[in-house]
Amino acid sequence: MSAKHSLSLSARDPLLLDAADRRELWSQLEGLIENFISTIPHKPVVDEMTPPQVRELLVGVDFSKPMSPADALRLAADGMSRTHVQVSHPRYFGLFNPAPSTMGIAADALVAAMNPQLAAWKHAPFAAEVEQLLIRALGERFGYNPRESDGTFASGGSEANQTALLTAITAKFPEWQAKGMRAIKRQPVLYASAEAHHSIHKFARLSGLGLSAVREIPVNADLQMDVARLKAALREDRLAGHSPFLVVATAGTTNAGAIDPLPEIAAIAAEENLWLHVDAAWGGAAALVPELRPLLNGIERADSIAFDAHKWFSVPMAAGIYLTRHPEILSRTFGIEAAYVPPKAEGVSDGLAHSLQWSRRFIGLKVFLSLAVAGWDGYAQTLRQMTAVGEELRRALAAADWKIANNTPLPIVCFTDGRSAHAEAAARLEKIAQEVVGSGEAWISTTRIGANQTVLRACITNFRTTQADIAALIQSLDKARARDASQ
Repeated sequence: MSAKHSLSLSARDPLLLDAADRRELWSQLEGLIENFISTIPHKPVVDEMTPPQVRELLVGVDFSKPMSPADALRLAADGMSRTHVQVSHPRYFGLFNPAPSTMGIAADALVAAMNPQLAAWKHAPFAAEVEQLLIRALGERFGYNPRESDGTFASGGSEANQTALLTAITAKFPEWQAKGMRAIKRQPVLYASAEAHHSIHKFARLSGLGLSAVREIPVNADLQMDVARLKAALREDRLAGHSPFLVVATAGTTNAGAIDPLPEIAAIAAEENLWLHVDAAWGGAAALVPELRPLLNGIERADSIAFDAHKWFSVPMAAGIYLTRHPEILSRTFGIEAAYVPPKAEGVSDGLAHSLQWSRRFIGLKVFLSLAVAGWDGYAQTLRQMTAVGEELRRALAAADWKIANNTPLPIVCFTDGRSAHAEAAARLEKIAQEVVGSGEAWISTTRIGANQTVLRACITNFRTTQADIAALIQSLDKARARDASQ
């Protein structure tokens, strides 16, 4: 070995700080995280910046001139705290992005440090068994037999929905795995409500089914799938020579929190030999609250369920879960062998042959530690409180002459201006939302529901949101409405 080569081997590795520097860095990191958590309620929800303003924060970065660890960490923390929409803020009333649980934060730090690889059970047996324990426990909450249920952790609800689509195709058209869609003699078609999440459409396109295979079933006045229209669509497709194979019901729609009539849809799926998938990415957490659990009656009959722990379960992103009552379907769908994979352990499934992902992070630890510390009752208490805050939001909006436009027991409210003759004018509602967001006092959005009706939308997605935050939102909305009326 040359002297030059020997010298390079003994040089300090730039990717591993020494023990003293690491201790200093961890201390700085702890301080930055604690400061963020403790001060965020007193900061703007968002401080909107232009792309040039954000890029200005990075002009001093030169990768040919390494930074000190402290400066690099400070730059990242400052950039995120100054420019991001602070979804952890108690006055963020937007999409399903919660404040993360304390144990979830600790779990992600531990996973990052140890970096287990879940492709093969033998590489990370504790992690693999933790996730299977969670899948059985959560499946049981939805009504599955824990001895027969199966599942996998995913990057989010979209991947869980994609997994459902692929398992449904495998179950109903086993020939497609070897020969592709061309082996299916009749056009496969699937059904979802007009309010369903559009990941269904995306993956119908990417799987080779095509967008024309998706039947959007109209909704009723409560924005639930119209069961009579579903039956009619099935009749029409069978008469046309198509092959219905999947119906997707939603338990807590993204727009308005609607829960499709699960018992009726389950009965149709059984009668028509369809795979029933329930997208419960957000609303599925209702299964943990005894008084809300009846809202999900019928979900136990689903062939598969999508559930997002990084939504109402309040763990850091990303943590999706696919559950099924068919213990062999994941292996049938994703099973594969490769010479470079470690020998398989007896009686268990390797992650690479059990899901869409191959190399995979230990997603489940943040769910495991959060649930281990809070317990079922602790989670029920938190979800119950958030539901009560949602009721307070409805009451406060109605008292201030905002008109509620959706009907759901879940804490999501769609509304328009009850004082205006142009209450549903899209441009006006969008302007009000922009005024509220621009003020930094709160974050809401607009959406369209039903027959293309534009509404303002506010969701309780943070366990730290209180009645005082609701009052602040109403005040901000009223100010925006008054400014618009005066112009």
